[in-house]
Amino acid sequence: MSPFRVGIRGILQRTLPFWIGDAFLLSLALYLSFELRFLEVGIPSEWQERFRFYLALSLIVKLPVFAAFRLYRMSWAHVSFPELARVFLAVSAGSSLLGTLYFLLERADVLVALPASVLVMDYALSLLFIGAFRSAKRIQMGLTQKRPTQGRRVLLVGAGNAGEQVLRAMLRNPDARYVPIGFVDDDPAKQGSSIHGVPVLGPRRRIPELARSYEIDSLVITMPSAPSRVIRDVVELGRQAGIRNIRVLPSLSELMTGRLRLSDIREVRLEDVLGRDPVEIDLRAVEGYIRGRVVLVTGAAGSIGSELCRQIAKFGPDQILALDQDESGLYVLEGEISERLPGLPLATIVGDVNSQGRIAQIFRDYAPSVVFHAAAYKHVPLMEAYPEEAVKTNVFGTLTVAEAALTHGSEKFVLISTDKAVNPTSVMGATKRVAEQIVQSLNVRAQREGRPTRYVAVRFGNVLGSRGSVFPLFQEQIKRGGPVTVTHPEMKRYFMLPAEAALLVLQAGAMGEGGEVFVLDMGEPVSILELAREMIRLSGYEPDKDIPIVFTGIRPGEKLCEELLTAEEGTEATKHEKIFIAKMSAPPREAQFFKALRALQEAAAQGDAQTIRERLQELVPTYRPKQWPSPSDLDTLSPQ
Repeated sequence: MSPFRVGIRGILQRTLPFWIGDAFLLSLALYLSFELRFLEVGIPSEWQERFRFYLALSLIVKLPVFAAFRLYRMSWAHVSFPELARVFLAVSAGSSLLGTLYFLLERADVLVALPASVLVMDYALSLLFIGAFRSAKRIQMGLTQKRPTQGRRVLLVGAGNAGEQVLRAMLRNPDARYVPIGFVDDDPAKQGSSIHGVPVLGPRRRIPELARSYEIDSLVITMPSAPSRVIRDVVELGRQAGIRNIRVLPSLSELMTGRLRLSDIREVRLEDVLGRDPVEIDLRAVEGYIRGRVVLVTGAAGSIGSELCRQIAKFGPDQILALDQDESGLYVLEGEISERLPGLPLATIVGDVNSQGRIAQIFRDYAPSVVFHAAAYKHVPLMEAYPEEAVKTNVFGTLTVAEAALTHGSEKFVLISTDKAVNPTSVMGATKRVAEQIVQSLNVRAQREGRPTRYVAVRFGNVLGSRGSVFPLFQEQIKRGGPVTVTHPEMKRYFMLPAEAALLVLQAGAMGEGGEVFVLDMGEPVSILELAREMIRLSGYEPDKDIPIVFTGIRPGEKLCEELLTAEEGTEATKHEKIFIAKMSAPPREAQFFKALRALQEAAAQGDAQTIRERLQELVPTYRPKQWPSPSDLDTLSPQ
């Protein structure tokens, strides 16, 4: 049997009983409407004779309307308000269309006028019967559902919509081993009420008291939009109560489908308590340049590149091209996106941004309209040791992709830059500043030649949890029992969450008209020492007691604190409160700039580290490589 016939048979087996059920209920509704209308005298014989015609007309009109409103595609076991709203619209549309048809046939002398009261009662009864029919499975499950009695005794923090969804999922899935005991919520209107039989026990300040009274061993924070200060407060109250298992729902920006699932509940992470508020962006503006377009992301297996792919997927691109040398990372990314969004066209491409032939082939084959260039070497000390590799990828890899975008008529090119490009003291920072100069110079060329491509750069700090950052290093050190190594007690860094950075990059891309270097508001710099201490606490240990902290000295190329702007730059505000435009000096003269680039390329080809640094200083006058202290310089410091 052909797959087509198998598919048709499956659809009929699934939906035919519901077509029959709807037909029966609509027939019953119309019959009862006549019975109620003529309750005292009985249905006159002339109306009995016409009933079959009115009934046939009702079914011919209403059932196709129900199908058009997709009433036969909903999940009967998960009917909720949106599905019932669709039932209301479908029944209303069907009754309105039927009433209009009756009126037209009456005016044409085809039908005798139907009493208005019959039409009104038919509508009301149809709405009642069809709504109840759709809800029957859900009601039956609710009546027969047994509350879980075995597992972790959970106190849910937040009695809003997300809390209700999580509670419902826990009650439906006893195998998940959650026993919901109650809610806490600071809204006085919710306190004293109950949700699905689970009481709201009071405000969150009562967590320690309630934990003792009800033997709570787990907290689940069910507030996806909660600011970090609230999560910090809940975590601290949980610590006071001696609760070790504290879990949280991720922010909505982390959810690829935007829907909450029980499996989304995870442990509280450092980023949840870091002090970053949820990011709001102009969804319509971002969708305007993403939807229906082919989008290329270079460095797609990295922390920012992969997060860009996840966020771009939400805006309806025609196709995402994920390019990277890391085939393992691409494989993981492909599996994740295909599982969450199986219908999204995603092409994972193994390739090197330094290969002009490979990049040209990709642009010829796929013709991307939007390019996010995140491919780069970012590890500061390693690039000090291998400056020629930093130059090849960060400078000339950027040039290769950016020129291909110009040649093939891409609409927008967005460079992912870094705060280390400001007054750089490292090769990595200097190469990223040159990359910014490249996109500025090519933007001037594109405008001069009347090309459609517009180039922008987005500059921000460290991404929490990215490979090579302190976050995974500290995690591994804590897992081993310490010590946790911090380079200097005064070391500070700007941190941004991957989802936050990706969303702001998308917003900046929507705002860019060409030539801008956008600077993201990174908030306040975070002390690396305090970061280490908080990670130790989140792991259930006490810093300097259970896990020691030691200082190792600043490494080559590092600063104590990064900058987002040079003293000369300054910023201009934009319509987004977290995005600014750096007031950059005029782009370098193209002929002189590309001559200096060729000299840098020759030095990199020869592997001459000293000449590379000299050529970088010619291109970036604010680049100042320095000598760094040794660990012995920190002998007198202690982790205070």
